[in-house]
Amino acid sequence: MDAEHPHRLSPPTTYGLLTVGVVAVSFSAIFIRQAHAPALAMAFWRNLIATALVLPPALVLHREEFRSLTRRDVAVALLSGAFLAAHFITWIPSLQYTTVAASTVLVCTVPVFVAIGSLWVGERVSRGAAVGIAVTLAGAIVVSGGDFGVSSRAVLGDVLALLGAIFAAGYFLIGRNQRQRLPLLVYVTIVYATCTVVLVPAMAVGGARFTGFPAATWGLFVLMAVVPQILGHTVFNFLLRDLDPTVITVAIMGEPVGAALLALAFFSEVPSWWTVLGGVLILPGIYVAVTAQARKPGEVPVPAE
Repeated sequence: MDAEHPHRLSPPTTYGLLTVGVVAVSFSAIFIRQAHAPALAMAFWRNLIATALVLPPALVLHREEFRSLTRRDVAVALLSGAFLAAHFITWIPSLQYTTVAASTVLVCTVPVFVAIGSLWVGERVSRGAAVGIAVTLAGAIVVSGGDFGVSSRAVLGDVLALLGAIFAAGYFLIGRNQRQRLPLLVYVTIVYATCTVVLVPAMAVGGARFTGFPAATWGLFVLMAVVPQILGHTVFNFLLRDLDPTVITVAIMGEPVGAALLALAFFSEVPSWWTVLGGVLILPGIYVAVTAQARKPGEVPVPAE
């Protein structure tokens, strides 16, 4: 049993942490806008700094667990990190070929692929969750404003964005499995480190520079590691021990709404009507999917009366 997570979390705690994670990843857009750095460089430094932050406590608290890792545990965790890197490598370049709207909507199909993967491994996806996913995807399309392009170049970008969604789904599905076996810090240390290493050749091929950034950009790299990565991804990986990955990936689809609200707060940027209307669909869709899927037997328990 995971020593740092010996009992299932109560629903209020679970949904509170899920909200923290979604808010944290919503800050990505704010930091990216201010960083003025290549996207793959941001992904690289975000994961490298996050690895440096989680490695020391992981070694102090779980030295024996690291020593007792099986080859299978290591291989599967490495695969998860490679999937996370592949998500960045495919989705980020997709923005150069297709519209932001198309890329955003396609990468938002992650819950669909998680649901398919869950069925493949024998886990049931409730009808209510499927309805919630459909409503949330409709909201994502509305947020995009219908700004889609049709060309051979756009098709390449669409394929890359769709691959980004598939790789992200693999990352979350593997996390669900591994978090039943490994302590949080052991798992995320391997995953983040692997992601960092895999991003190196991708940056080299893409010509993204590793250094030469102003001090403000380095500070934003640190914020990316602490907020979206540690408070976002690490919290999601923490919850994967008890929570269905479908629930988590549907909840993450609230990121565009959170990012719009943060842009309003930080930049006085009033969201478009498309964003408002899409949010009206996304938020209820998330609620329906999360509550329906979490009521499955073996998921988040209802407290005893």
